[in-house]
Amino acid sequence: MATANGAPASNMAAGRTSHTRFQFTQATKEQSKARVALDGPSGSGKTYTALTIASALGSRIALIDTERGSARKYANEFAFDVLELSYFSPDDLVEALAAAGSAGYDAVIVDSLSHFWSGSGGMLEQVDTAAKKAFGGNSFGGWKEARPMERRMVDALVAYPGHVVVTMRSKTDYVLETNDRGRQVPRKVGMKPEQREGLEYEFDIVGSMDWENNLHVTKSRARSLTGAFVKEPGIEFGQQIKEWLEDGTAVEPVEDLITEALRPDAAFEDLGALMKKVRARRLEGAPMMDPEGNPTTLGAHIQERGKILRRASQGGDAERSAA
Repeated sequence: MATANGAPASNMAAGRTSHTRFQFTQATKEQSKARVALDGPSGSGKTYTALTIASALGSRIALIDTERGSARKYANEFAFDVLELSYFSPDDLVEALAAAGSAGYDAVIVDSLSHFWSGSGGMLEQVDTAAKKAFGGNSFGGWKEARPMERRMVDALVAYPGHVVVTMRSKTDYVLETNDRGRQVPRKVGMKPEQREGLEYEFDIVGSMDWENNLHVTKSRARSLTGAFVKEPGIEFGQQIKEWLEDGTAVEPVEDLITEALRPDAAFEDLGALMKKVRARRLEGAPMMDPEGNPTTLGAHIQERGKILRRASQGGDAERSAA
């Protein structure tokens, strides 16, 4: 095949120098932190299983409790610190994750994430409030206003410096089944989780639990766990997840990137190079605390520091020009 000027296309491709900013590199599996979601009806064992998994992943565990202190009932079996919330704004979860990351917790559990969707101050309420306040009750306008808040929350979960395990409530229903005597008996089953459609794509491993405390892995990027059915999952299940996470090339920890961003002597050029690394790993939403103890994200902090240094540089240039 020839081009318009008669040169063979294959020769042109071989000699072409690419000037695009999009460059492909060899893919490698990297070590990572757990992103696990467990859904199921009340009484299926979500909280207990989340604590079991987190205990296998790290020694310091933080649990964000939206269930009226119910997690404390397991304090005699697991060592963990708890933060109990009664208002569930997605931005409050970002702040709680920033506090957990700043305190150095290896793993954080959100029990349950459903409250940040349908609870007091959750996404549905945020949308309704925004619609009534600025859009005459139009829900489309409300979603446009509130959606960035949800995006910040999801980014903070995905970019948290340690492991993350979340639970989600499932609606319940009844089905008729034939028992061993041939009689039709009702059985409770869990339906889809109380959360927005598609949230499961943000997690590496998703499992559904039933009333017999069995876990069915419905999504897994770890091939060894794909489709797994685990009866009363114990510490071994968490260890399987840990082995998969640690099988790969070591990468710079998010904590180190945050420490670098907090360096008081960082120059403008240093921040630019750091932002490039952060964007390459999609960690702009990593929750953190700034030097004054205010919650923020890694990307926002670098940008703010850059603006301050730029203004200081421009001010110095102006003073030199005046002199």
